[in-house]
Amino acid sequence: MKVKKHYTDTLIMPAEWYPQSGVQLTWPHARTDWKPYLAEINKVFIELTKVIAHREIVLIVTPNSDEVKELLIQKMGIELLRNVRFHQCETNDTWARDHAAITLVHRDTNRAFSLKKCLLNFRFNGWGEKFAADKDNEITHSIYRNNVLNANMENHTDFVLEGGAIESDGEGTVFTTSQCMLAPHRNQPLERTDIEQRLKTTLRAERIVWIEHGQLIGDDTDGHIDTIVRTAPNQTLVYVGCEDKYDKQYEEFKALEQQLKRLTTIDGKPYKLLKLPMPHAIFDGKERLPATYANYLIINGAVICPTYGQPENDKTAQLIIAKAYPNCDIIPIDARTVIRQHGSLHCLTMQYPQDVLSTNL
Repeated sequence: MKVKKHYTDTLIMPAEWYPQSGVQLTWPHARTDWKPYLAEINKVFIELTKVIAHREIVLIVTPNSDEVKELLIQKMGIELLRNVRFHQCETNDTWARDHAAITLVHRDTNRAFSLKKCLLNFRFNGWGEKFAADKDNEITHSIYRNNVLNANMENHTDFVLEGGAIESDGEGTVFTTSQCMLAPHRNQPLERTDIEQRLKTTLRAERIVWIEHGQLIGDDTDGHIDTIVRTAPNQTLVYVGCEDKYDKQYEEFKALEQQLKRLTTIDGKPYKLLKLPMPHAIFDGKERLPATYANYLIINGAVICPTYGQPENDKTAQLIIAKAYPNCDIIPIDARTVIRQHGSLHCLTMQYPQDVLSTNL
């Protein structure tokens, strides 16, 4: 079924590979769950900052600006720091993908960016009230009040939505998962049809595609889309597969694959599908951690890919991601420390489209 497009003079949620002004990181500190391995996670954040700052602005949100600035000067020098901005406020945790604003852009009939942008501020409640989130829920307001972001802001704080729960192709389709969006303690008593209409209205989407399978063991977000299926140019979907019949996730990910094979684009054509490997199981004690290669971050001219100390799988995933984004450099970063808190690199970050993040801070 074809869906009529009406891009002219409308807002749209851009795909992640569109030009960016910068990326937000919410820095870990000793009052977060990172305290037992703060030195290790700081190394990951420093590496992320270095890679991103070579290509765009890094906005660091932290309650300790001077402390983080001094750390970065020691580890990466003053030159790269010119591309780093700081916003000081209190935080509960570090998952910017889920507490940061979601940006919409205007598109003209030639699909070129216009100057108009819109920030959407939703309610973040700690993935269904599992964890404290009162401070993180205020971060976007705090940033906006300090004129860090060059856009108008719409408040939708009566609706719970995390950035990791949605994935846009920039062409009017937004993907989400039923496991997450219909999970308890988020938007009840709203039904599925109500939630779909709310997503279409606020995100200005032509359609919402519900993914019904593929929740990773150990994923405490209730199944974010950015851990299993990602969009890529040329009507391509990059997704996590599972070939090990003895893996407890095997049947679930085969069902995911079958659903993706049945999906069509907004124009009624089949998607091009690229399958990522499933990392070998990684445990913290007896707990399986939600390692996934789908949780990569796209920045200007590069894709930052998580690795898990599995050379064959790591390399295979990078080759597939390179095929999906042929004009991007592939930059690996070890994410084994990150998944100890049940996320990966994409979860730690939120990109802002071109001209949104102020350069005058």
